[in-house]
Amino acid sequence: MAENRLAHQFAAYSEWRKSLVDCINDYRNWLNEHELNDAQVEQRITHLLERLREDKLNVAFVAEFSRGKSELINAIFFADYGQRLLPSSAGRTTMCPTELLYDATKPTSLQLLPIDTRATDVSTTEYKRYPEEWTVVEFDVNSNDSMVDAFKEVSRTKRVTAEEAEKLSLYDPNNSDDAMSLNKDGTVDVPCWRYAMINFPHPLLEQGLVILDTPGLNAIGTEPELTLNMLPNAHAVLFILGADTGVTKSEIDVWRQYISGTRWKQKGRMAVLNKIDGLWDELKDDVEIEKELLKQVKVSAELLGLETTQIFPTSAQKGLLAKVNGDENLLIQSRLPILEKALSDELIPSKKEIVRDNTKNEIDDLITNTNLILESRISGVLEQLEELRGLRGKNEDVVEHMMNKVKVDKENFEKGLQRFQALRSVFSQQTNKLFTLLGMDGLKAKVHDTRETMVKANFTKTIRDAMDDFFLELKGRLVSSDEHIQDIKKMMDVMYEKFAKEHGLRKSEPPAFSTLRYQKELAKYERAYKEQFNTTFNMIANEKMTLTSKFFETLASRVIHVYEVANRDVENWLKAVIAPMESQVREHQIQLRRRLESIKRIYQATDTLEDRIAELETVEKAIRSQVMDLKVLRQHMGNALDYDNEQAESQAA
Repeated sequence: MAENRLAHQFAAYSEWRKSLVDCINDYRNWLNEHELNDAQVEQRITHLLERLREDKLNVAFVAEFSRGKSELINAIFFADYGQRLLPSSAGRTTMCPTELLYDATKPTSLQLLPIDTRATDVSTTEYKRYPEEWTVVEFDVNSNDSMVDAFKEVSRTKRVTAEEAEKLSLYDPNNSDDAMSLNKDGTVDVPCWRYAMINFPHPLLEQGLVILDTPGLNAIGTEPELTLNMLPNAHAVLFILGADTGVTKSEIDVWRQYISGTRWKQKGRMAVLNKIDGLWDELKDDVEIEKELLKQVKVSAELLGLETTQIFPTSAQKGLLAKVNGDENLLIQSRLPILEKALSDELIPSKKEIVRDNTKNEIDDLITNTNLILESRISGVLEQLEELRGLRGKNEDVVEHMMNKVKVDKENFEKGLQRFQALRSVFSQQTNKLFTLLGMDGLKAKVHDTRETMVKANFTKTIRDAMDDFFLELKGRLVSSDEHIQDIKKMMDVMYEKFAKEHGLRKSEPPAFSTLRYQKELAKYERAYKEQFNTTFNMIANEKMTLTSKFFETLASRVIHVYEVANRDVENWLKAVIAPMESQVREHQIQLRRRLESIKRIYQATDTLEDRIAELETVEKAIRSQVMDLKVLRQHMGNALDYDNEQAESQAA
């Protein structure tokens, strides 16, 4: 039986991540052992470890009804269970966005958010913070039947009046398609649930895979959470088409607007031409069938603006059947392994690249700062040794003169410390100004004011002006923040230069930082708003309250998230700017005190000169050994970061 390449690659990725965590823990333990750790370094290491442990891979499946989307998820991820876990049958099965994940802190269960919550101004992301709002269905992970029964809940519907359906934005009396869905008694069938989360310990989910199974294309337009958050942030989006239907107009519209639009990233976007078994015809030979299939692939690629290599003909149903029955020939015929290979080859390496770069930059900075401390310690010890060796054969007056000289050095440095404290005060003032611009309270107040203006507005121009003002003010805050950041960096550059000249401290270059990435993220959401709502037609077609309660709430929650990330990153940058100087100042202070103590003890004849020199030579040897240890740790870290590259090269060879 062909090995599931995706599962294998994902397991290797998880192992690689674990090896990184082990190396970082080794570094942390080494720092503690040699008293090189402090509160700031510990906080940075903890944050880095948390980021690695909580790292997720998000894969979204998007399709119109009856394209075999849930069947494809079953075939790729859950064939080992020997049956369909997710409901998959003719017609509409997935009625609400369904997230499959594993969180060890929560029970194995299906969590369901009632559809009635669509009438509120709260996004699904916000609802995730309130578990009491969700209906919980527990199931037995050791019983396939128990899981299958529980998962059927995501396809459950209920009947409501047309008025209720309209309030939930699930029915439009002016839409001919919606009018056809009206029952004889005037009711409308709507999903029971707005969102579902399935939490269970599947091996891939345990390793950090998150699968998003979306309902039909119409739900993508009516649930802004999908279009502004989940789909854009997915590492891979599989757009499933039917080999029997080709690409429909609605599918082209959704593909261009929500999946491959210019405002979102383009990596990891694939199209799957499913149900190719429908083209298998005993009255046609293999050459004719292949020719017809290639024609479908070519047409689909042209319509979606993709290369033919980005279209994957597949039969999910036959692939699942082949895996369950151990039929190697049918599996090859289904072409499912080709899709799995493409998914693993594109998804996992690109994710690794992001994680590797972020981890490497943080680790390099931490190790460089540790190396600065060790170099400072060696410099201090060598200075003491030079002074003490110079005292050999000298009389008591010379020793006293040397002691007075060190006292003067210490006094001068203490004056420098006063300047450093003044710098800390200015640094603190600049930091406060920066966080005033990026402050969450001010942002939330702006969100509230914009929402109020939009709710009270009687004209579309008022709504449009409110949104334009919203983005203009937030962009202005980020630009002003950038100016403050550059001022802080210039100030620190000057201070590092001054301390290097006056006290012999090693000059360190404060890291650069910019708010450009947050400005780009904000611009992305502004484009999304303009594309969907900034035309007269769309303003008329969408009710004012629908706009404010659905789109704006989701948009605002994403903007708040951008600012939260910006605040956290700026805080980490500020620590990285000041921490090396604080460490060097602290080390220099300690070294001056030790120099003075050494000479004083010799002057008072409590230590012999040679004993003290021997003691310092031992200290020097120990620090040099620590420098070598640090080089080895850096090498181990580099090996752990590059492990997957070496492995890939050996596999290719």
